[in-house]
Amino acid sequence: MAEDTQNIQELTLEDVMGERFGRYSKSIIQDRALPDIRDGLKPVQRRILYAMNKDGNTYDKGFRKSAKSVGNVMGNYHPHGDSSIYEAMVRMSQDWKLRAPLIEMHGNNGSIDADPPAAMRYTEARLSKISGTMLQDIDKDTVDFVPNFDDTEQEPTVLPARFPNLLLNGASGISAGYATEIPPHNLNELIDAIVYLLAHPKASTDDLMQFVKGPDFPTGGIIQGLEGIKKAYNTGAGRIVLRSKTAFKPLKGGKQEIEITEIPYEVNKALLVKKMDEIRIMKKVEGIVEVRDESDRQGLTIAVELKADADAQGILNYLLKNTDLQITYNFNMVAIHNMRPERVGLKTSLQAYIDFQREVITKRTQFDLNKAQKRQHIIDGLIKALSILDEVIKTIRASKNRKDAKQNLMDKYEFTDPQAEAIVTLQLYRLTNTDITELQQEHDQLTDQIATLTDILANDASLRKVMRSQMQEIKKGFGTPRLTQIEDQIEELKVDRTVMVPDETVVLMVSHDGYIKRSSPRSYQASPENDNGLKEEDYPILLKQVSTLDHLFMFTSKGNMIYRPIHEVTAARWKDTGEHISQSIGLADDEDMIGAYTF
Repeated sequence: MAEDTQNIQELTLEDVMGERFGRYSKSIIQDRALPDIRDGLKPVQRRILYAMNKDGNTYDKGFRKSAKSVGNVMGNYHPHGDSSIYEAMVRMSQDWKLRAPLIEMHGNNGSIDADPPAAMRYTEARLSKISGTMLQDIDKDTVDFVPNFDDTEQEPTVLPARFPNLLLNGASGISAGYATEIPPHNLNELIDAIVYLLAHPKASTDDLMQFVKGPDFPTGGIIQGLEGIKKAYNTGAGRIVLRSKTAFKPLKGGKQEIEITEIPYEVNKALLVKKMDEIRIMKKVEGIVEVRDESDRQGLTIAVELKADADAQGILNYLLKNTDLQITYNFNMVAIHNMRPERVGLKTSLQAYIDFQREVITKRTQFDLNKAQKRQHIIDGLIKALSILDEVIKTIRASKNRKDAKQNLMDKYEFTDPQAEAIVTLQLYRLTNTDITELQQEHDQLTDQIATLTDILANDASLRKVMRSQMQEIKKGFGTPRLTQIEDQIEELKVDRTVMVPDETVVLMVSHDGYIKRSSPRSYQASPENDNGLKEEDYPILLKQVSTLDHLFMFTSKGNMIYRPIHEVTAARWKDTGEHISQSIGLADDEDMIGAYTF
């Protein structure tokens, strides 16, 4: 039998690789790394929340093993390995990463010191209360569903999201050609901005910044640089300085300590403490006695104990400049918007959320309207049946079976199919005992409900009123005060050299041949002056007591000038030769020192 070659195509490797990698990149961008602008979630996060909700693993029920939820998500929705699912679940439970955690977890879920969480077989989890509002009304046809990876289940393409999760909890991720870094914000401020934007669709970014002052990190801290925030909110990209919250605390004996109670977002506290302690050990700054991590269940505290005569502000400035006590945070607000990655500003993000909520409210209202109309239609049938109850009962009893009874009711009394079905479904004793007054009351309530729902669908002002009401309800239930302070200007950190260099008296020597050293007065006094480590033909051109804060200028026979701070001169015993200046600066073989001065 001849081979079927009709479906074989000849393609160049370049075309195949380009097309396949394009598909792969699109999958990475849309299905893994970047959040959706509407609900602020990546696919793995959305699948976790949906699966836990569907499984009844909600805030008002008991905790369940994390491994059970991970297995459920992996088996039904996200076939990418359990570690990525569990990592996403853990991150959504960490209150130092998310402004409003979406999952509650019992057990070790990691720490701000970057300690790993316990294995999923040990921890337990459930949805947080605010997560319930993310999924609220998902059963009312508010969002689209698509088949899962093996066509055995349906999963949502987006969650209804009663609050603006993208800006509330932020996002971070890297994909093929794109990266995103969206900071967390304050829920109260976001909702106030949404309410304002609903009433003023043409509002500018500056108008919205009356409400959204800037990011609000779960770890607090102090933001510096209002211009960076404005740029980020206008363009989606910008830079701010984020520093720790510190205070000077007096101690006994005239000492004091720097007390750090808030650190920048996503800074590893353990590494920060280690770095500051290394500065103390290496004596890169003068005056630090001890660095202690005093954090406990009550909150974060790092204590930097200082000597009695230490320059506290100078040391703090040095630590801010040389450790992660102060960092630069770069906005890169990229999200999936209209099915493609887009860098978005504040107004675009809020407007996209408003547009999405219009769609959700419209679909929910239509669902509720259809349900109310169907119920009212049934009530109409039951009221009609009660008005001719004897005839209805007689017809039912005369019928051969349920199907025949239903058809007879439709033929004789012009009941519709749903009405006849409702009548025959009721047992006769319930039909005879039904109070027509109660039915009439329900009918009137449904009439009012239908009128309200119809008005929402027909009147944009009514829809906006519903959205405002929802937003205010979320604000009342979950709003919290701002944690991060904002300062207009970026403070320039000036580090005084005296902070880094102890003021010590030393004996400085510079020789004709270019040898240089500094010794302690004790070492100098313990040895004869001529026992200075120099060769017989060499001799000092400068020998004097100086301070380590002084400056040294040296002049050579070829007219070169060499500058060296005294504290950078190699410390050596008086008997030692010291270092040759050519070790740090190139000199000619026949070039000598002819003069040296300090001040």
